[in-house]
Amino acid sequence: MDTLVPVSAAAAPLLAGWSLHTAVLRRMLRQARQDPLTGLPGRKTFMASAGRDLRRRSGVVVLMDLDGFKAVNDTHGHAAGDTVLAAAGRCLAAWAESLGGTAARLGGDEFVATAFPAPTDDLPGRLRDLHFALSEPVWFRETELAVGASVGAFETTKFPSLALGRALRRAVSTDSGPSG
Repeated sequence: MDTLVPVSAAAAPLLAGWSLHTAVLRRMLRQARQDPLTGLPGRKTFMASAGRDLRRRSGVVVLMDLDGFKAVNDTHGHAAGDTVLAAAGRCLAAWAESLGGTAARLGGDEFVATAFPAPTDDLPGRLRDLHFALSEPVWFRETELAVGASVGAFETTKFPSLALGRALRRAVSTDSGPSG
């Protein structure tokens, strides 16, 4: 029993080190899966989880990018652009969550979401609401920053076995408003 105490005392720093190492690795993994600016999942995480969700049930895939974002970044700087991106991420995440889905940032000013509206939901109206919410000005250092949004949507109801990547390609919009 006398030798157990010194062995335990010697092992304590090793255990503490491994605990710290594990915590750091977990944090790094979480950051790798999450966009640091918006807090949304990144592309790889979204593609895996959304693909799984859409194989289980029909829904809507929404692809969105900001119109006028480059001008905001060029005129007001990257901090202003970051503020706009974070606001767009929060807006899209709230919209997707209200419809049982999830949102992610694909990169740059491009975002994606899934939604699982009830048959009684007015999807075109919901998409219009999203478009208007994303087009609301964002305040940065007492300056109103105006951007628009191009929103494209694709309902997987008619094509339940369609892969997520193909659904995203079909969700691309060429105008500055919701499409179906």
